[in-house]
Amino acid sequence: MDPFGRTLSYLRLSVTDRCNLRCVYCLPALVQGLFAPPQELLTDDELIVLVRAFVALGFSRFRITGGEPLLRPGIVSLIRVFSRMDGIADLSMSTNGLRLEQMAGDLAQAGLHRINISLDTLCPQRFRAITRGGSLDQVLCGLEAAFRGGLDPIKLNVVVMRGINDHEIPRFVRLTEDHPLHVRFIELMPIGDTGFFSKDRWVPLEEMLEKAGEGLIPLPPERWPKGFGPARYFQRPGAPGTVGFISALSQGFCASCNRVRLSARGVLFTCLDGTDGVDLKTPLRQGASEEQIQALICQAIRQKPEHHTMKERLLSPRCTSPRLMCQMGG
Repeated sequence: MDPFGRTLSYLRLSVTDRCNLRCVYCLPALVQGLFAPPQELLTDDELIVLVRAFVALGFSRFRITGGEPLLRPGIVSLIRVFSRMDGIADLSMSTNGLRLEQMAGDLAQAGLHRINISLDTLCPQRFRAITRGGSLDQVLCGLEAAFRGGLDPIKLNVVVMRGINDHEIPRFVRLTEDHPLHVRFIELMPIGDTGFFSKDRWVPLEEMLEKAGEGLIPLPPERWPKGFGPARYFQRPGAPGTVGFISALSQGFCASCNRVRLSARGVLFTCLDGTDGVDLKTPLRQGASEEQIQALICQAIRQKPEHHTMKERLLSPRCTSPRLMCQMGG
């Protein structure tokens, strides 16, 4: 439990900071020197030791993130190890979907339970523009493979940007009427100095709900798709899928935050908006015991802030935080 009475049981575990897309809100146009050299990343053995330490402290829900986690060599084998660990009740992954067509079946067989796919537009040309060169068809083929592989639920994460994709909200809602997909609209956040975020591009929750159209019925938590994040869900009557909203700025959810993040470099962050973390990799490589690692994790948890400061920074000349999303662990 942290200083504000929140029970933390959910770790977002980054296995790489690299990505095969360059989304405008996530990365700057020039990324030379941005990603960690291989020797600075946690090894498989180090990841396993750290996950066991978190499990011993009561963490039971783990999401594999990046960067793009499917770029990590041996990721399927790593998933297999995690899925067989006593104490892990839920194992999920966030991905951009580019490699899912080839890997979804193997991931499911290895024990991955469910998956989130980033998909900000259903227009091929707009997809190429947002991702700086990505293929929408490739992601859609990956989505189909995830269905065939039995990953469930499948959630689509849509970062909403005014003047870029906000007009597509009704089209995404219609997807949930025809398919058992769970679309989550996410407010654009001032994370990382990418040169993209601005208050004018931010679409608050109230406006997203209005654009989604009439007929969305709020769902009680017991009918939400499986997951442990901050989305609040709605549904069109008779639809097999749901519509969720994640509104970190306009209707924050810090009071119920249940997560921490471990970066691919082995730094533990207790808030997505945080700038300082606790280094777990260096002590581990210097021979720290599992008990000593657990003590460092507890130290970080005791320093978890009560809330982020993203909304307060909206009015400042420099509103973004210094660390990029891929450096925080997704």
